[in-house]
Amino acid sequence: MNRIFLVAIFATMVPLHLVSAEPSAFGAGNLNNPEPYGLTSSEKVILQNKTNLKKIAVKSNNQANEVDSLRERIDGLQTILEGLSQKSQENKLHIKSLDQRNSDELNNSNEYERRLSEVSQQNSQEIDNIKLTLDELLTIVDSINISYVSKNEFNSLVSDFNKFKEQVAKELRVGAKSKKSKFEKMSNAEVAKLARANYDKKYYTKSIEQYTHLINKNYRPARAHYMIGEMYYYRKNYSDAIAYFKKSASLYSKATYMPVLMLHTAVAMDKTGDKKNAKSFYNGLISKYPNSKYAKTAKSNLNKM
Repeated sequence: MNRIFLVAIFATMVPLHLVSAEPSAFGAGNLNNPEPYGLTSSEKVILQNKTNLKKIAVKSNNQANEVDSLRERIDGLQTILEGLSQKSQENKLHIKSLDQRNSDELNNSNEYERRLSEVSQQNSQEIDNIKLTLDELLTIVDSINISYVSKNEFNSLVSDFNKFKEQVAKELRVGAKSKKSKFEKMSNAEVAKLARANYDKKYYTKSIEQYTHLINKNYRPARAHYMIGEMYYYRKNYSDAIAYFKKSASLYSKATYMPVLMLHTAVAMDKTGDKKNAKSFYNGLISKYPNSKYAKTAKSNLNKM
C-alpha cells in the first residue's frame, strides 16, 4: 500500500513517461529529465559532457548549413561570371558586325561613343552584381568563422571525456579494492553494528564506507542507502542525499524510517530550489503520517514557503 501511495505522489511530480520508466517515488538522477536534480557527482559529469556534445553537434550542423549556402553562392557567382564573359564576347562580335556592315556610321564619333557607353553600362551592371554577391559571401564566411568548432575546442572535449573515463576507472578500482578490505574478515551484522556506531558518533566518512560495503554485499541495502542519504543530508550534500533516498524507497517503501525519509527528501528538494516537488512530499507526508512529529514539521515548513 505504501508503494502505491509513493507512486501516486511521484505521478504528480513528473510526466507519465517518467513514471513508467522510474519505479521509485523519485525522479532524481534522471538524466533525460529536462531539469534533472538529485544527481551524483558522476552523473553531473555525464550531464556536462552530454551538454557539451549537444552544443558541438548544433554548431557543426550550423556550419554544414552555412557551407552549403556558401557553395550555392559560389555557384551563383560562377554563373554570373560565365554570363558576363558570354555577354562581353557578344558585345565584341556585335561591334565587329556593326563595323563591317556600316563603317560609315561607326566613323561618326558621336554614334560610336553612344554604343560604347551602352556596352560600358551593361558591364558596370554585371560588375555591381558580382560585388553584391562577394559581399554576401564575405558575410557567410565571417559567420562560419564565429561559429567554427576549433580543433582546440574538440580536443578539449575529448580530453574532458578521457579524464572522466579515468575517474570512473579509478573509482571502480577503488571499489574493487574495498571488497578485499578489512571488512571481509567481519560478518555483515558486525559491519552494520560498526557503521551504526560511527554514524551515532558522526564519523560519517567511516560510516559511509561501511554502509557502502554492506550495499556491495546486498545486506539490508534499503537501510544502507537510507543511512548514507542521511549522512549526505546532514553534510548538506542534498543532491546525493536525494539520490540515496530515492534508491532506498525503491527497494523497500514500508520501512519505519519512511516518514523521516520523506521529510528530509522534501527539505533537500526545497534547499536545491525544487519547490514544487518539495511541496508534494510535504503534503504526502502529512497525508500518510498525519500524527507523526515529522508531519508537524512538514506543516510548519509548508507555511514558510
